[in-house]
Amino acid sequence: MSRGTAIDLCYLVAFIGFILALMGLSSPRRARDGNIVGAVGMLIAIGATFARPGLGHLALILVAMAIGVAIGVPAARLVKMTAMPQMVAIFNGVGGGAAALVSITEFISLDTKLLATYKVLEVLFGVLVGCVSFSGSAIAFAKLQELMTGRPITYPAQQVINAVVGVAVLALALTVLVTSSTPLLWVLLILALVLGVIFVLPIGGADVPVLISLLNSFTGLAVAASGFTLDSNVLIVAGTLVGASGILLTRMMSKAMGRSLPNILFSAFGSVVTATGTAGVEGRSVRTSTPEDIGVLMAYARKVVIVPGYGLAVAQAQHVAKELADELTERGVEVFYAIHPVAGRMPGHMNVLLAEAHVPYDELKEMDEANPQMATADVALVVGANDTVNPAAITTPGSPIYGMPIIHADAAEHVVFLKRSMRPGFAGIDNELLYDPKTVLLFGDAKDTLQKLVAAVGAA
Repeated sequence: MSRGTAIDLCYLVAFIGFILALMGLSSPRRARDGNIVGAVGMLIAIGATFARPGLGHLALILVAMAIGVAIGVPAARLVKMTAMPQMVAIFNGVGGGAAALVSITEFISLDTKLLATYKVLEVLFGVLVGCVSFSGSAIAFAKLQELMTGRPITYPAQQVINAVVGVAVLALALTVLVTSSTPLLWVLLILALVLGVIFVLPIGGADVPVLISLLNSFTGLAVAASGFTLDSNVLIVAGTLVGASGILLTRMMSKAMGRSLPNILFSAFGSVVTATGTAGVEGRSVRTSTPEDIGVLMAYARKVVIVPGYGLAVAQAQHVAKELADELTERGVEVFYAIHPVAGRMPGHMNVLLAEAHVPYDELKEMDEANPQMATADVALVVGANDTVNPAAITTPGSPIYGMPIIHADAAEHVVFLKRSMRPGFAGIDNELLYDPKTVLLFGDAKDTLQKLVAAVGAA
């Protein structure tokens, strides 16, 4: 077997690993194994690349890899679950930026006058999409990290400015395509970065998970474009897989929210509509209770449904939530978790969070599976969720979340909310379920409150 054939076979094995990884990541039960398979596939691809003849600048490559490992490993191991979405955003952005730099570097190193038109198109696509992904992901990171407001940012003549930048980008791309001008390509790179910023600024609220998924797809497409530029099959296949899976996930999440993708991207959803203090809306009051009373209620229930949200991640309460579920299960209570597709700040956030606490996979029920059982539940325990159980999505046509499918916590016999305060959720609107006569609230840190509930159930 020749060296070239062996390298091609290694790449083929890597491609199969990437596909199997995506198949595994489609289920919480197989996600960990899928992640390992994908990592092994990438390791094989890297090894095969080093074995290719004519590989230059080996020392620089090794130095760059060492720097990447020194940054990436501690970041991945030390990141808190609450910061996982912004880490995904910034890592994704770095991938898009790297793809753009690869395309433009290859363009500069070649004789542009002899480049075929399709080669210039590959470079243009990689630079444009990669830069949009990079700067857009940076803004998404800043919003999630609360370095800037998470609400949609709008300003006068925004649509006009966006249109002008868009037309300028298109005109520059056509000019570079005709002239193969390197200076104009750098100008296009700068305008593409600006386009990524103004594209993301108006997006906020509960749209962030969809945004992250879409930008991830952009990065994949940029990587595929750089693969065509470098004649690298491994980059083409890996980038295409990431791009396609990202688009499919984005469409699935849009469907889960009951809205079209253009509506999510261009309607400035997530702006604050109302805000409340502890007194409630228009003087209405809410019912509160004590952990002891709620503990007794759950201890003698037949079925308890836990509805997790971002507040569970903020409080790092996933392990205590599992402890409460185990305590209830030992008393003969049926317990499961109702998972909304866009709960949290990134796709699958709640699944990852609860998997970290070793919650059994069969206790995690997606929204479509959980909703038919909500009417038979004695208690719906909402931990840190708000928008994903808000009846306004069904009952209030003027609401910004109207049309978004929700977890029907209101169908349970009793609803218990664990909240820090009466502040609205990420979409910035009040939740009518808080004022429902069947609803009681427990104010305080979710982790502390859950610990008190565990003790109360044990003592009941």
